[in-house]
Amino acid sequence: MVTIRYIESGMAGRVRDQVVVVVGATGGIGGAVVPQLAAQGCRIALVARAAEKLATKAAAVGGETLVIPTDITDYAQVEQMVAAVLARWGRIDVLINAAGIGILKLAQQITPTDLERLLDVNVKGSFYTTQLVGNVMREQKAGHILNFPGILGRFPMAMAAGYCASKFAVVGFSKCMADEWKRFGVRFTLFYLGGVNSPFWDGVNLKVQREKMISPQTVAEAILFTLSLPPEIVPAEISLQPENHQFI
Repeated sequence: MVTIRYIESGMAGRVRDQVVVVVGATGGIGGAVVPQLAAQGCRIALVARAAEKLATKAAAVGGETLVIPTDITDYAQVEQMVAAVLARWGRIDVLINAAGIGILKLAQQITPTDLERLLDVNVKGSFYTTQLVGNVMREQKAGHILNFPGILGRFPMAMAAGYCASKFAVVGFSKCMADEWKRFGVRFTLFYLGGVNSPFWDGVNLKVQREKMISPQTVAEAILFTLSLPPEIVPAEISLQPENHQFI
């Protein structure tokens, strides 16, 4: 397992008091990054569908948190989520868009329901959150959006036609929005992660070596590293791969 020790004292202080929206806060990556953000003094909006899990997570991490149960595939709910964050803190500094689903099947086995689920969560949900939070950042002329297309948003793989379609779309709209909003101080970072040992794999019927994958905690440290960089530095793309998958 690779571990990133992201920063020493001074740079870590740059994230203190920032308002961070974590979408997918009860999942693998989101669940791992929330405690690290809380430890750095961030104000955190925890967003996911399961209200009870969100409340449990918020209670466990302590700090200044806001629990907002949200189905990100519902545009009106995303609007309400953004409004709730603004009502509490008046701004949004960071969006960590860590929600997503995975379906890995041979192309001929992908059903219309499979494809609709992938596009609803991975494309529409990510688009809505990026768009609506990005609009806030555009008006305040500052903000940082972290999206997670994963390595299958860059390279295709057998049994991933539907999933790749959804993740390539995330790359496409993120880069378009980044180009439109860069003059307003809105920064984007895309994470191309290969093999994160998260609940993503629980329902995947493939033989995989999860013990060799990247841990969610390592990804969380990479996120903190990214957020701790000086504002004039924009890490546009970050690729993290397990040791046995270097340069994929």
